[in-house]
Amino acid sequence: MSPNFKAAALMAASMASFTINDALMKSVSDDMSLFQAMFLRGMGGSVLILVAAAVTGSLRLRLPRRDRGLVVWRTLAEIAAAYCFITALFHMPIANATAIMQAMPLSVTLAAAAFLGEPIGWRRLLAILVGFAGVMLIVRPGAEGFTIYSIYVVGAVIFVTARDLTARMVSIETSSMTVAVAASLGVMAFGGVGLVFGPETWRPVPPDAWLALGGASLMITFAYMFSIATMRAGDIAFVAPFRYTSLLWALLLGWVVFGEWPDGMTMIGAGIVVATGIFTFHRERKLAEVAAREAARNHISRASVDKAGDSI
Repeated sequence: MSPNFKAAALMAASMASFTINDALMKSVSDDMSLFQAMFLRGMGGSVLILVAAAVTGSLRLRLPRRDRGLVVWRTLAEIAAAYCFITALFHMPIANATAIMQAMPLSVTLAAAAFLGEPIGWRRLLAILVGFAGVMLIVRPGAEGFTIYSIYVVGAVIFVTARDLTARMVSIETSSMTVAVAASLGVMAFGGVGLVFGPETWRPVPPDAWLALGGASLMITFAYMFSIATMRAGDIAFVAPFRYTSLLWALLLGWVVFGEWPDGMTMIGAGIVVATGIFTFHRERKLAEVAAREAARNHISRASVDKAGDSI
């Protein structure tokens, strides 16, 4: 199996795990409050991630000084994204919520250009704007059937973007597993605080809800581990488009489990978002190849000049 094929399979597995986790969380929305669900899944997920980190020896508690604040900010962004997305998931079709989340790679590319100074050409910028227009077709503010929970998903996209930009600034001395543990513990703590001080009290958990929460904890752990392995296995530009397989899973699970199917306008909007995202990844890959060839030519040219100098 080539590295790129292996990484693509890992990315698809990660997206499947994330989406199955979402479906399991949505399935308990009638049995408990949002904060109770976040706390219980966070507790189960934290235990599993800590065990995985201990087994692999990848948990390092001593962080470089410059990374400590970044990990805190990334964890806060993770908490806000989880709150926004799970709130929306409890009240809207899973495929609609997942379709809006597909704008996340576009928003990360745009934010990286705006805040980190990463180059972006007019073609990618135009694709990003078209992609955001696709999001508006899904959200349709002011139209009949509009729900405020679509705005919650847009908020989740913003917070995930902030999370990923912060993660780019974390040095390689801080392991990915350490960051994942901090995020999981942060979400669990937030759920616990909301459960204690929020308006809703603890509700008895039915056996099937315990099974769903256990499955969600397992799936979110697999999702974190697969996504970490993906980053280390192949060419990110080749692998990234496979993140859109999550939409296929959301459509399937929404139809089979919840009897939901998006309307035509939502499907068109989702198609636009996915198409522009794939185009953006394609352009990034092309530009990376051009930069690599240019760097290779410059290296050869410098080597030739040095060799000529040595012979004089």
